[in-house]
Amino acid sequence: MIELLKEIWTTARRNKLRTSLTGFAVAWGIFMLIFLLGAGNGLINANMDQMNRFLTNSMMVFGGRTSKPYNGLKEGRRIELDNKDMHTTATSFKENVLEVGGMLFQGGITLTNGKNYVAAQSLTGVYPNSKEINKHEILHGRFVNEIDIRDSRKVIVLSKDQAKELDRNYKNLVGRYIKVNNMMFLVVGIYKGDESGHNTDAYSAFTTVSTIYGRGDEADRIEFAFKGLETQVENEAFEAQYRRRLNANHDVAPDDDNAVWLWNRYTQNMQMNMGIGIIRMALWIVGLFTLLSGIVGVSNIMLITVKERTREFGIRKALGATPWSILRLIIVESVIITTIFGYIGMFCGVLANEYMNATIGQTQVDTGLFKATMFLNPTVGLDVCIQATMVMIIAGTIAGMIPARKAAKVRPIEALNAK
Repeated sequence: MIELLKEIWTTARRNKLRTSLTGFAVAWGIFMLIFLLGAGNGLINANMDQMNRFLTNSMMVFGGRTSKPYNGLKEGRRIELDNKDMHTTATSFKENVLEVGGMLFQGGITLTNGKNYVAAQSLTGVYPNSKEINKHEILHGRFVNEIDIRDSRKVIVLSKDQAKELDRNYKNLVGRYIKVNNMMFLVVGIYKGDESGHNTDAYSAFTTVSTIYGRGDEADRIEFAFKGLETQVENEAFEAQYRRRLNANHDVAPDDDNAVWLWNRYTQNMQMNMGIGIIRMALWIVGLFTLLSGIVGVSNIMLITVKERTREFGIRKALGATPWSILRLIIVESVIITTIFGYIGMFCGVLANEYMNATIGQTQVDTGLFKATMFLNPTVGLDVCIQATMVMIIAGTIAGMIPARKAAKVRPIEALNAK
């Protein structure tokens, strides 16, 4: 075996250009497959990260404008959601709706602690389920609870950025009172913001905001988690029925889809997953065709190798070499070249993905509502890298076997006469 390896090494040194071209075809195919999959995974992971900002099986409801006249009422009426809509959601759809909450937004809010102050985008009245639905990460203290709702407590949950503006040692704010305009609110919690500087809501109990600011039975939004809606068809059927019930509450045509707007995060997630599946398939197809180009390159080079060495093989057979020894020589040479350069391509591909992760992967775009990461962990699993390299090695072996069989079958007299 050692003699065989020495012979292959001698042949490779004697034909440096041919060996380099073969190796480059192999390494390039592996590199491009890993690089494309890594880049695609970076985009996909970033989108998945943004999707995970909310509870998947949740729905947000907004008031809209009527698009049709109904019962003598003109189109274009503004529909304001209210407590009746929340009650309808909770009682009429018990089979699917888990817990119903609402949101009230009150703008023009200034938070003050001694001489420090900060403007809030709004004081948002919420129910306890908002924490799970919108995935607020509480760093210190707690979120709004049921007792706050029941007693309309003047409590407030601040973002970390707001708390830092009010007190450098922001953790100490929990359990202390701050001014919300001219009223004192107890700070009960601090949540992790998105550090965009724009999403600066402070949260309080829904009933507190409603009472203090005289909002009556209004609800700017309704939010709830749901269960049992697994398919697109089931979700569409639920949405149609839900719209009809809320439309009836506001004397709106049953088939008016513009009066109430629904943001179904579950169907959005399904559509996103479908798009991600298509992207993954496209990346694999492009990558495999790139890999195929490497395989074709190996096959072509091996065919040329056999043709160049036909006289040599004829001499070997004339001196007593068996067809198997010639077959083994070519196959082993193909496997060694494919393996070495395949792992070089794999290493370069992984290195390129790590570099991309360290540079582009850390880039964030400020959308105005939150900071979005454009690339997130644009890497490929080690198992995929090894599998791709093994595919190339096996393909290289097959590519070397075809011309090797041809060389092994050639008659010595024909080989010696070959030009």
